[in-house]
Amino acid sequence: MKLSKIVILFISSIFGITLCVLASLAFGARYIAFPDVVNALFHPDNTSFSAMVVRERVPRTVFSIIAGASLGVSGALMQAITRNPIADPSILGVNTGASLFVVSGIAFFHINTAGHYIVFALAGAAVTAIFVYGIGSLGQGGATPIKLALAGAATSAALSSLVSAVILPRTEVMNAFRFWQVGSVSGATWEGIATVSPFLILGILIGILSTPALNALALGDDVATGLGVRTGIIRVISAFAGVLLCGATTALAGPIGFVGLMIPHTIRLICGPNLRYIVPMSAVGGAILLTSSDIIGRLIGNPGELEAGIVTAFFGAPILIIIAKRAKVRSI
Repeated sequence: MKLSKIVILFISSIFGITLCVLASLAFGARYIAFPDVVNALFHPDNTSFSAMVVRERVPRTVFSIIAGASLGVSGALMQAITRNPIADPSILGVNTGASLFVVSGIAFFHINTAGHYIVFALAGAAVTAIFVYGIGSLGQGGATPIKLALAGAATSAALSSLVSAVILPRTEVMNAFRFWQVGSVSGATWEGIATVSPFLILGILIGILSTPALNALALGDDVATGLGVRTGIIRVISAFAGVLLCGATTALAGPIGFVGLMIPHTIRLICGPNLRYIVPMSAVGGAILLTSSDIIGRLIGNPGELEAGIVTAFFGAPILIIIAKRAKVRSI
């Protein structure tokens, strides 16, 4: 990738993030002019109503950025590990596994704190990832891309039915779960961000540090082994990072789909196959996409709002169809 292209991409990313932050703080049930947004941010002594509205939106904006970045990196790692262009936390069923464990925690263990949500979501994401990979590895040829996608789709459908079975007889659980399940960043608080941030930062760092080995893995297991890469260990480490990012984000935001699918695929078209660029740029792209989706949802649903998970699904479904049509699947 040429240096000039890297510089242009970096400048565009900074501009995109800045614009998303300002728009997220400005738009909502009440529109706040951009000069008032800047004034509220840089003058803490400002106690006007507009300034208070802006400050109330800051946690939501911060969380949408880190959650989008985490989902983007998680999708990039899962696509690299499985060598599957349609792999992401929702396609492989990881989101649904986290959802099942969270709703089970609400129903049977009466969890109600961010820390409890994270523990249950991470456990569900990890168990589902192991199960899907195990099922996708059965038979001749091992874990092929199409087998993993089919295993993930089947697992997601089965787990979704279990989620319904848990919540339908329990009205109080349904009330707690119904808004969470569509995926939203509207409930973000500083306490929740502080709880989830260490997991997300760790996952992103592991993902970025794993990129040289994942680049070698893309050449095939035999070539990667010849280059000194321990293929089994790097898959486990990268999968751990992906599950950590997906599970922790899902715990607070709900199962937001398609961010991990669209962004890495788009970045790959722009930057090429080098994961040293794809993984960090997927973090930037994911942050921009999720924050933009949250803004669009507020504008469409004004004076209420449309959850970000619905908006990402609206844009993601056509992208999935395009990718599926272009993908060259040699065997099942």
